[in-house]
Amino acid sequence: MTESWLDLPAARVDEAARQLLGWRLTAHGVTVRLTEVEAYSGLGKDPASHAHRGMTGRNEVMFGPAGKLYVYQIYGMHLCANVVCGEAGVASAVLLRAGEVVEGLELARTRRPAGKDRDLAAGPAKLMQVLAIDRAANGTSVIDGTGPATLSEPDGPVGLIEAGPRVGVTAAHDVPWRFWIAGDPTVSAYRRHVPRKKAEQPVRGRTGR
Repeated sequence: MTESWLDLPAARVDEAARQLLGWRLTAHGVTVRLTEVEAYSGLGKDPASHAHRGMTGRNEVMFGPAGKLYVYQIYGMHLCANVVCGEAGVASAVLLRAGEVVEGLELARTRRPAGKDRDLAAGPAKLMQVLAIDRAANGTSVIDGTGPATLSEPDGPVGLIEAGPRVGVTAAHDVPWRFWIAGDPTVSAYRRHVPRKKAEQPVRGRTGR
């Protein structure tokens, strides 16, 4: 029998990420079927993880217990949500990258207008917008009904799962810990992180004649 993602150790966070595909996340009147996720370890071997260098006030939720949301802000404006996995005291989490709105479609459209419904939650910040999840959800449970968001099991087979490099990370670029449901139109576009170039300094010196 396959172990549940809730029971897997932090060292197997990539397996937990795969298992979360197809699960349904419900919050504030909208339900999204997860179609794309990314795994992040906290064992000192994943420099792309917020917990790579140890516990801080920001990342302490990542250290468990499993089944809680780790919510943080990026670029000073966008929110992202992760589901914490692994045993308590050892950090690991799965970033919720994209999903399909399967319930509350009209409400989702008012929260994030998009040209096509498949684009409503096709990215981690977009997913947060349609579910109306904010930073107050950080540290809340997604399994016992006490938090604003609740995860429920898939209602059928998930299908083929593909894997590839994670998106937008500044380290460990090519670790194949991004997982998605093959062929699903709600999966976000892959963009490898490109470091910003430093502005060239003018060369100062004598000018030849």
